[in-house]
Amino acid sequence: MSPKKKNSKSSKTSEILIPEKLYFRIGEVARLCRLPAYVLRFWETEFPQLKPVKSSTGQRMYRKRDVESVVRIKRLLYEEGYTIAGARQQLRDEGKIDKTQVTLPFPGSSPADLRHIRQGLQEILTILAPRR
Repeated sequence: MSPKKKNSKSSKTSEILIPEKLYFRIGEVARLCRLPAYVLRFWETEFPQLKPVKSSTGQRMYRKRDVESVVRIKRLLYEEGYTIAGARQQLRDEGKIDKTQVTLPFPGSSPADLRHIRQGLQEILTILAPRR
């Protein structure tokens, strides 16, 4: 009798390599992410970030960004133990962090600096102006 192997589902999302393509069909994404296609269709209804475009024939066409979202959702649900609602909130919070932009520290310009800059720009304009 041979010993039974444990069903070691190696669902490590870090192992997923996304090819450099513009679009992926749902079957390709399912194979890449090791998920059934019905799970991807369900996630489309649950996660607003996941919006594949549809071709003229109605085929779902996932962009690389969509595939990366699927990988992220899979990691949150299967590896980190989030519920669907918790994963949705986590993705929403991550999106807010990405959208907040750090203000750049501009040095205070003195009026003399501004006059110097204006003079330089006017000199450039006279050089570029057509001669009459």
